[in-house]
Amino acid sequence: MNLDSVATAIGARLPGRVERGAPSAPLTTYRCGGPLAVLVRVNSESDANDVAAVLATQPDVPVLIIGRGSNLLIADRGFAGVALVPGGDFERLDVDPAAARVGAGSAVALPVLARQAAKAGIGGLEFFVGIPGSVGGAVRMNAGGHGAQTADALVSVRVLDLGGGGMRELGADALGLGYRRSVLGSRDFALSATFAGTPEDPAVCDRRIDEIVRWRREHQPGGQNAGSVFTNPPGDAAGRLIEAAGCKGLRVGGVMVSEKHANFFAASPGAHADDVLALVRLVQSRVEATTGVRLELELQLIGFADTTQEVGG
Repeated sequence: MNLDSVATAIGARLPGRVERGAPSAPLTTYRCGGPLAVLVRVNSESDANDVAAVLATQPDVPVLIIGRGSNLLIADRGFAGVALVPGGDFERLDVDPAAARVGAGSAVALPVLARQAAKAGIGGLEFFVGIPGSVGGAVRMNAGGHGAQTADALVSVRVLDLGGGGMRELGADALGLGYRRSVLGSRDFALSATFAGTPEDPAVCDRRIDEIVRWRREHQPGGQNAGSVFTNPPGDAAGRLIEAAGCKGLRVGGVMVSEKHANFFAASPGAHADDVLALVRLVQSRVEATTGVRLELELQLIGFADTTQEVGG
């Protein structure tokens, strides 16, 4: 079955939810990248099961799940597979102040989760306000910041195997969560997750959130970027190494290493994904030549000829 046939089969189950050749740029924070061969908007678990029924018979079709696109770089030539964008029921957020727990669909924005938990007097989730991703991406990548990470608060996640393995609920300890990684693969669709916090005075939680937001505005650039480009090497910071190699302000096409934070690459309107990747490779080589450290990507590269396709969030 080719992609046209896959799109037709999914479209028969989900009329009006399938687009062919859809632009990817509006779905990522870099605002660049080529077309998605097949884009499917899934609004419920029933929708996800319908997609899984088709994809289960097509194990060679690449799959990409796009949350808020805050950690993705999609090649200018696009993505030759099926991209899923969750919405609808996956944006549901259930806050339980008595149990200090929050249940969230995969499409819930992390800053929304943080603020709603704080409003309900649930502490320990404030760090999510500084991460511009979604719950699904946070689980997949063990997103973190400000001294905390998803693994610290995650209780469990409900995962649908788009390869036909059905749905299962996994405890956090079954996800192999490490520094910006988990065992979830490209066909593991994190439907929803449960997080645990601690009972706190909402005013105290709000003050923590305000401090994180203040710090972020002071130290990190806004605009078109995807957050940290590289993971931090053990005992060091990627931004420090990039700055030490003299790369602040370095530019390729419409993309430059931020003067505010060297591990952020800022894209101008009209920039190309290939410019971002070229700058990534240039910075890697300069840092390695200067410091002897080979920086590893945190950014997820999708659809490039010389990289392995990975799922982002």
